[in-house]
Amino acid sequence: MRQLVVSGAMISCSFGTAPASLNVTSQTKCLVQGKPVATIQDTAANVNIPPFGTCISMANPQVAAATAAALGVLTPCPCTPVAAGTWVPNKPNCLISGVPCLDSGSTLICAFGAGRISVGMPAQTKAVTG
Repeated sequence: MRQLVVSGAMISCSFGTAPASLNVTSQTKCLVQGKPVATIQDTAANVNIPPFGTCISMANPQVAAATAAALGVLTPCPCTPVAAGTWVPNKPNCLISGVPCLDSGSTLICAFGAGRISVGMPAQTKAVTG
């Protein structure tokens, strides 16, 4: 069974070099263990999704420019996630005010190189989705 994702969940990007902590701002009424449950709307860079250390995707314009300046040697740059849409939940029928909530299998695509943002630790241990 998958766990619900709550504020403070550890997330990571396949092109990032460090995990980050999800900040839930889409709703405040549904709580698990005192923390708001994330929904597919929690996608804003630097608000909901902090940087993932440095980015190694050549589709990131900063990485491409720095790599070109370094004569083709991959040069990672600060990671600023750019969501390509909303989170894709595994259980879209688990709703909060009509909006699908996230479970531990949810993913989000970053527009820079199609990096896949995923949940490493959902930050709750008691409630589960069916």
